[in-house]
Amino acid sequence: MNKSGPIIVIEDDADDRDFLKEIFENLNYVNEIIYFEDGQSALDHLMIEPFEPFLIISDINMPKLNGIELKEKIQNNENLRLKCIPYLLFTTSANQQHVIDAYSKSVQGFFVKPNNMEKLSDIIKKIVEYWQECESPKFIK
Repeated sequence: MNKSGPIIVIEDDADDRDFLKEIFENLNYVNEIIYFEDGQSALDHLMIEPFEPFLIISDINMPKLNGIELKEKIQNNENLRLKCIPYLLFTTSANQQHVIDAYSKSVQGFFVKPNNMEKLSDIIKKIVEYWQECESPKFIK
């Protein structure tokens, strides 16, 4: 895990993306924040070497490639899997089948987006700070 790498946010809803942009600006992390509107665009970017992000925060329901399908593709790609990028899902509701599918693909967290900006900011802050403290294997190519 590259703790100084960018945080990837994959969100197809423009309003939700704007909320997240505002939150990340206010939290003022040193990590670059890179936004994608769909899973396929994010996957294409993740395949660029030596790109190594710190964290991926993804919506579930998106065009082209949904959040669970994207996690599966990352898990099935040895180069991406070995980078140990924490992958978290954010969604508007916790459909039980989505939760089961997500954790069966080794997603590291499943969160329901709160309607409150303060609560969303609090969740983002806790997530980033948790992963900043977490140890992981070093990616060696």
